[in-house]
Amino acid sequence: MTGILKEKAAPAPGEKQKKNAYINAVILMGLFTFLFLGAEYLYVNRIALSASENQTVLAQNYALGVSATGFLLYSVFNRFLKKPYQMICFLVVAAALVSCLFLLILNLSYGVTLISGFFLFLFLGLSGGGVFYTAVCFLDTGRYLGRTVGISYMLGILLQFANNHFVPTDAAEAVVLSVFALILFGMLWKTEEIRGIAVDRDAHREALPKRTTGMAAGILLVFLVALIACIFSTLDNMVTLVHAAGSVDIGQWPRIILACSGVAAGFLFDIKDRKFMTLMMYCVMMLSTVCIAVLIFSGSFLIGLIVFYLSAGFFAVFFTTAFMELSRYMKIPELWAGMGRAVNNLTAAVLANGFFWMLSAGSTITVIILILFLFVSVSVVAVAYTVQVKALKEAAIAPENENRRPEQRLKALSEVFSFTPRETEVFCRLVRTEDSIQEIAESLYISKRTLERYVSSIYEKTGAKSRIGLIHMYHDP
Repeated sequence: MTGILKEKAAPAPGEKQKKNAYINAVILMGLFTFLFLGAEYLYVNRIALSASENQTVLAQNYALGVSATGFLLYSVFNRFLKKPYQMICFLVVAAALVSCLFLLILNLSYGVTLISGFFLFLFLGLSGGGVFYTAVCFLDTGRYLGRTVGISYMLGILLQFANNHFVPTDAAEAVVLSVFALILFGMLWKTEEIRGIAVDRDAHREALPKRTTGMAAGILLVFLVALIACIFSTLDNMVTLVHAAGSVDIGQWPRIILACSGVAAGFLFDIKDRKFMTLMMYCVMMLSTVCIAVLIFSGSFLIGLIVFYLSAGFFAVFFTTAFMELSRYMKIPELWAGMGRAVNNLTAAVLANGFFWMLSAGSTITVIILILFLFVSVSVVAVAYTVQVKALKEAAIAPENENRRPEQRLKALSEVFSFTPRETEVFCRLVRTEDSIQEIAESLYISKRTLERYVSSIYEKTGAKSRIGLIHMYHDP
């Protein structure tokens, strides 16, 4: 009984701070998701008042492409602009973003609305880069990264659902978006200090050999997300085209499906520390590709709509999680943290004209060839990316510096494999002592059965088959 009571004692020091870090990351990413999707929805509605459905879809995709520039510019902003000037820029960007929202509402002309949207999404991209980098800084380990992203995505979608469902006019919606934009920039201002903490505090990048392993994985992930985005951008364009034409009233309720798919994706991706995340995303991509074929051959629009919302949530959580995780191994983490949204948006912009060409061509053979090409390309890149990521994590486990202190080595392994605090204690005793399982259980004041559960979890996370394997992993450089 004593052992059980001790095991359920107060959380370890720092546990409350970790919980707050996850909450802050969820709120930041959730607010940005709501702001970005809400602004996109408002922009499409306003531009559709003075443009055809084809022009509306093109304007939407071009604006998304401009936002990619903002994401990429954030790394320059964070690296080369001194802190006092960063704060001034935050104020300027916040004011400019709100101004662009109200210019959309005025709808002075097609050109003014178009340009206002471009600047709006440029500023959104810049703020998004700060949001995702700040979230990476909050999460000092990769543990629960998928579900953190999934929950934040669900939060953003639900906020957008409430906004679109209960706010009666576009003008009122612009006011709501402006308020949330100011809240978001206020949080970024308040968390400026956390961005001053280097992401390499867990020594991941210090442990990497001086090779291009990280860059190779990054380039492959860019190609993988871009190829998959071809599928989802096509589905998105089809849905937007129908919505802009007014032939089908999509309504807001399908967004509940999007929210549920996002949070489900986060929890599923986190299984065995995202070991199967790429494979899961590949399966969802296959389903979406089949759905495109069904829609092109005059299939049910309802089926296409449901598949779109189910798969879009998985894809958004996938590219966000994958790039946030990868950024921890890169030399410029603030560039890579928000790269997922940038690649997705840029791909949508590049494919905009190609989408209409494909629809106008009406060639079944062309469609089949494109689908087969995407299947093969995604398959090859996904395998190559999986291999590179595995090599990257192995490089982080085996640092060049053999004289690294045991505490640093233990911390690096704990972070890479996302050990819980208790699993770290168990792992430490397994690799540093010759104590038996029973003796370790007694030293930790837990039952032998409980300890065996921890040991099994450690084996699953590390891929080791025995205690000897764990010892070699710990001691070998």
